[in-house]
Amino acid sequence: MEFVKMHGLGNDFIIAREGQADLPAEKYAEAARRLCAPHWGIGADGLVLIGPDPEYDLRMRIFNADGSEAEMCGNAIRCVAKYAWEAGLCQKLHLRIGTLGGPRDTTLLIEGNQVTGVRVDMGRPVLAAEKIPVRWPESPVVRGKLTVTGEEFTFTAVSMGNPHCVILVEDAAAFPVKQWGPLIEAHPLFPAKTNVEFVTVVDPRRVIMRVWERGVGETLACGTGACATAVACVLEGLTERRVTVQLAGGDLLIDWPAGDGQVYMTGRATLVFTGRMAINW
Repeated sequence: MEFVKMHGLGNDFIIAREGQADLPAEKYAEAARRLCAPHWGIGADGLVLIGPDPEYDLRMRIFNADGSEAEMCGNAIRCVAKYAWEAGLCQKLHLRIGTLGGPRDTTLLIEGNQVTGVRVDMGRPVLAAEKIPVRWPESPVVRGKLTVTGEEFTFTAVSMGNPHCVILVEDAAAFPVKQWGPLIEAHPLFPAKTNVEFVTVVDPRRVIMRVWERGVGETLACGTGACATAVACVLEGLTERRVTVQLAGGDLLIDWPAGDGQVYMTGRATLVFTGRMAINW
């Protein structure tokens, strides 16, 4: 089966055409664990399967490196939109792509005949505690407190189709993400586990973010995490509604216009290589 390896700011994916639509998720989960393994497979943060959809231009499913299925991934959807254009699957600048987290609208930014970036309508942030989900008595969950092994953290909870826990720290670049990320991911407050963002505000238009992704570990970038971070910073009164999120793999521009409600993400997607793998769905 043919595949492409792509990345969105270093958050990398194996993208392949989906097999039979009625295959159980366990089959794809097994393939994700095997193919994403860095020494035994291709190596990636996730396996992305694309296929036709009766309502939208395409369907996208994301399986993390541990085999768990994610609701949505901002970096992956930019890669899918670019791939669909360049592979001739959809010769449209505006694509509506179905995901487990709901449909997302993408717009290709073209110079000449090259895709230079992708703008994604990431939808409205979910702030109701029970829908994120987070076990919390009130909504929105802004500057809540959680304790892990005796250490207290202040967090804001947001869902961008998947759950996020945004924590402000003094120096994100030096913060021990690998120590605290997995502990907070599996904290009892989060019944579906959570992605965790560790954030430092540079000024009202720029923040630095590192991320521990649920089911993956620390990655170089997370699109939904960048959106959740921007929303959290606005809710906490720390930034403007248009902010650059600086990630280890590069920058994402996030807009949350007042009165609109939608969050918009703009960033690059990059093809690494194409290949063929021996796999039977």
